[in-house]
Amino acid sequence: MLNVVVNGFWGRRQESAGRVAERWADTLRALESVDGAAFGDWREATDDVATAPLLPASASALTEYIERENREPDAERIGFTTSVLTGNPGMPRVTVAIHAGGTSEYVTDSVAVTLRSRALDESLAVCRRTADILRIIAEAWDIDSGQAAGRDQFTAVKAEFGLPNSAPRFGRSGYLSAKRAALAPEGLPGTYTRTAHDGLVIDLTRGGVEDPSVETILRTNRALRSAGALEELPVPYDRAKW
Repeated sequence: MLNVVVNGFWGRRQESAGRVAERWADTLRALESVDGAAFGDWREATDDVATAPLLPASASALTEYIERENREPDAERIGFTTSVLTGNPGMPRVTVAIHAGGTSEYVTDSVAVTLRSRALDESLAVCRRTADILRIIAEAWDIDSGQAAGRDQFTAVKAEFGLPNSAPRFGRSGYLSAKRAALAPEGLPGTYTRTAHDGLVIDLTRGGVEDPSVETILRTNRALRSAGALEELPVPYDRAKW
């Protein structure tokens, strides 16, 4: 069974529905370049993916969709929450969910790419590209922290450190903002990729060719936490902190 999540989090960044849609469109188009079979033919999020309306990966179409799905009077304060999905034959069901754009200093913003399937497992080629997916999220959304993890990896880290879901952590790969990356100790396993905004992706799978053990992942989390690189953002959120 396949259940992999690649996500990113950040504090308050006030943005219009149009600006959020631009970032989202950049994300969806970049995902298509990673694996066209798994990503693409984006649809509005409904219970029946087979009949869900197709949604172009354009800023204009996504702006209209965001505004249509967020009619609450306080949407601009709490942020816009929306998702799209795919149901391509022979591929996992992919969901790309966002929460972004609000003015509240107490609401976490996020984006998540989720791959799920009862029939497929993590030997699927797209699962070897999760560090690339994390880099796309980091660059499109200028996030504070992020990770890619399977369900067992996520559960192990949560149990070890007792973290809330939005807390900074590492799975099979992780992202550190510029200030977090400056605190990262030397000698961590994996490959290092610098991103836009001076962030850093550390990929424990080394491009999908290695399968890091749970203990390797926990050890990496311990080292980064000890160095202060995985501290939670102080609330109220302050952009200068990352």
